[in-house]
Amino acid sequence: MKTKEEVYQILSKVTDPEIPVLTLEDLGVIRDIRVISDDEVNIKITPTYSGCPATDVMADDIRAALFVAGFSKIKIEQVISPAWTTDWLSPKGKEKLNKYGIAPPVAAVSLEEAIVECPHCGSKNTQVISAFGSTACKALFQCHDCLEPFDYFKCHV
Repeated sequence: MKTKEEVYQILSKVTDPEIPVLTLEDLGVIRDIRVISDDEVNIKITPTYSGCPATDVMADDIRAALFVAGFSKIKIEQVISPAWTTDWLSPKGKEKLNKYGIAPPVAAVSLEEAIVECPHCGSKNTQVISAFGSTACKALFQCHDCLEPFDYFKCHV
C-alpha cells in the first residue's frame, strides 16, 4: 500500500493550471491526504479563492496523477475553512513566481500602499495600475524605472 508521503510526492508534481511554474505543493493548497487502500485515496484541497475557476482543473489534474499511480477510487474534497492565505505559499513558490515575472505577495496592506518589487529589474519604484490582473488573484503593476507592466500576486490573509 502506498503511504501518505508517497501520495504527497505524486501530488507535489501537479502544477497550477493558471501559473504552471507553480506546483500545488508550492501553493499550499493540499490540506490533507488519506490513503484508504491500495486503490483508494481521499484528498482535501483549499482553493486559493472562493469560486476560483482553476480549482476544478486542479482536482482533475490530481485525479489524473493519482489514476496513473494506480488509484481508481479518488475522492477530492474542497475545504474552505480555514481560508487559503498567501502565507501558505512556499518560499520556493515565491521565488518561482518572481522568476516567472509575477511579483510575489508582500505584507498585507492596501494595493496602493504595497511596496512591490519589479520582477524584471528589481526596482521598488512601482505603482498599482489596476486591482485586477490576468486572474482574480493578481493585480497589475508598472515599474517606473524599466517601464514594464507586471502581475502582482495579491496578498490574502
